[in-house]
Amino acid sequence: MAEETRQAAVALAYHAGDLAPKVVAKGRGIVAQMIIERAREAGIYVHESRELVSLLMQVDLDDRIPPELYLVVAELLAWLYRLEHGISG
Repeated sequence: MAEETRQAAVALAYHAGDLAPKVVAKGRGIVAQMIIERAREAGIYVHESRELVSLLMQVDLDDRIPPELYLVVAELLAWLYRLEHGISG
């Protein structure tokens, strides 16, 4: 039960030409905190969604996200792009 309440984090990477984003880091507890800290130090936006993290935790490290998550991750990436470029809407 305690496992479910511990903080979890997943880092995705996507480069132009990739078929889909890949899980490049994931972990719980201290590892999750380190992932979040490193992202913030690098100026990478940290999005908080327990539901999405829970789904992404099921993806193996260095694997692409499954097609079932393409839409939600694409929407997140589009939102992030707009946020980073000051585009409203």
